[in-house]
Amino acid sequence: MRSHKLIRALALTAGLAVSAALSAVSPAGATTAAATCRVELNYVDAYDTDENSGDEIRINLAGYMYPSGNRYVAMNNGDRAYSGNFAPGPTTTIGTTGSALFSLREVTPPAVGQGKTLGSVTAWGSTCATLATGQITYIPQHIFGGDYWYYMSLVMTGL
Repeated sequence: MRSHKLIRALALTAGLAVSAALSAVSPAGATTAAATCRVELNYVDAYDTDENSGDEIRINLAGYMYPSGNRYVAMNNGDRAYSGNFAPGPTTTIGTTGSALFSLREVTPPAVGQGKTLGSVTAWGSTCATLATGQITYIPQHIFGGDYWYYMSLVMTGL
């Protein structure tokens, strides 16, 4: 009889020890909060361009124009331009308290320059603070003007 009680007591003790060891290990799929985030242009859709023959578009991010040089992305109604169309793609990193402004600009060839601002999308650090490392979220924005309509989407990834 004593041996049964001893075996039960040892089994119970061993079970508690295993349980305590397992609770010290992070659960499967656990993630850490992002300290910074990569923010990049996902795409731009043109629903109604300013000019009948289409618009010449660039993205201004922190004073850098995309695409670089004297280039632009021609967009007509119904067109979609991805990040790669603005090569190198507009990308930046922000912290959990910072922000990044992606400004959609219409330029006039042949000297494209800064052009005029059609609208912008802001990526906020407070959104970054809600992400785990590797987690993504999309930041969409409709951009309306008197004679144009665009839709810009950014993608934010926790780092």
